[in-house]
Amino acid sequence: MNIRITRPILGGTVKAIASKSAAHRLLICAALADAPSRVHCAETSEDILATARCLSALGAHIEYTGGAFHVSPIPRPVDGLRTLDCGESGSTLRFMLPVAAALGAQAEFILSGRLPQRPLSPLYEELKAHGCALSPQGQSPLHLSGQLQAGTYTIPGNVSSQYISGLLLALSILGAPSRITVTEPVESRPYIDLTLRALEAFGAPVAVQDNVYYVNGRGAFRSPSEVAVEGDWSNAAFWLCAGALLPEGREIRVTGLDLNSPQGDRAVLDFLRRFGATVRAEGDAVAVSRGNLRGIDIDAADTPDLVPVLAAVAAGAEGVTTVTRAGRLRDKESDRLHAVTEMLGALGADIAETRDGLVINGRPRLTGGAVSSFSDHRIAMAAAIASLLCDGPVTIEKAGAVGKSYPAFFSDFAALGGLYEEV
Repeated sequence: MNIRITRPILGGTVKAIASKSAAHRLLICAALADAPSRVHCAETSEDILATARCLSALGAHIEYTGGAFHVSPIPRPVDGLRTLDCGESGSTLRFMLPVAAALGAQAEFILSGRLPQRPLSPLYEELKAHGCALSPQGQSPLHLSGQLQAGTYTIPGNVSSQYISGLLLALSILGAPSRITVTEPVESRPYIDLTLRALEAFGAPVAVQDNVYYVNGRGAFRSPSEVAVEGDWSNAAFWLCAGALLPEGREIRVTGLDLNSPQGDRAVLDFLRRFGATVRAEGDAVAVSRGNLRGIDIDAADTPDLVPVLAAVAAGAEGVTTVTRAGRLRDKESDRLHAVTEMLGALGADIAETRDGLVINGRPRLTGGAVSSFSDHRIAMAAAIASLLCDGPVTIEKAGAVGKSYPAFFSDFAALGGLYEEV
């Protein structure tokens, strides 16, 4: 699906969708619990459904009705070969691989898109060192056998926090204590905190001292009966950043957000304030309107998913914006540093990529034009927000990529006043 945006002047109120990151974790905990759970999740996406599909393949009974997942836990033991289709979801693979290993499942993982090329080391090596056999990386299907053992694990903190989260979820059900030491530097720590919150909700708290995680290994989680997925800061960030690019007198307000959430992308508020946007937060809502935007320095180590849309804001901010410590973006659904450079450059922005970041020299207006999403949901959405700066129409190729995390993105874009057509 290609989208042509012809009127990008937005304004109004939109409700945050359910957090994809929180949904992954709560669904997994529910499937590993001692009794059925209802996980309230007002919206789904391709990635959330991929995790639900993999849990079902392991034996969980999952139905989605009335805005909630009804989850009956995985019966144990898990016998026979199980096929887990992860789609293009890196979170699903990196969580479900250690979880399936902890269940002693013999499994094959089906990986689509760029997922076979996305890194799994050093998680791979830790699983092999603790009782698992795995087929070589970089291919689909990926084969797993063996039984994950409790023990001492060491994981570097600067590759992917998803490895740490996956191990925290898996080791918690082994029935014996484990210890995970995370070596410095630790990046994306807020995502680890989100995992700890999910484990605590299911009666499996983890003790943390410095960068060492002490896992009790209780054997099964305790179902809270009902749990709700909080609003998604990662996707709300697109609308909040859009607010910073609107004409004077207009604003965008996003409701359904937890202002005390451990989600790292809540930091979008700090970035927008530093850019000079006007930010008002009250209750569960945040409103953003234009200010005197000026370039800033962005350390993206803890918030890499914000880079595409922050780059769009930077393209319209006076002066230079530098993005650093974003090298992990080269291993996402696309090489996001390259993709955002190509996308914004095609619209007329002055942008260059570095080894681990971006340099953007802002301009008052961009020209518009045709851009590729690189089949990456965050690039497609960032392009739509960048259209607010453009004098001409913007055509986004493969805009349907938004279905990975936010299927209703363009519907909400239209509800806020944007005009687009499929071409």
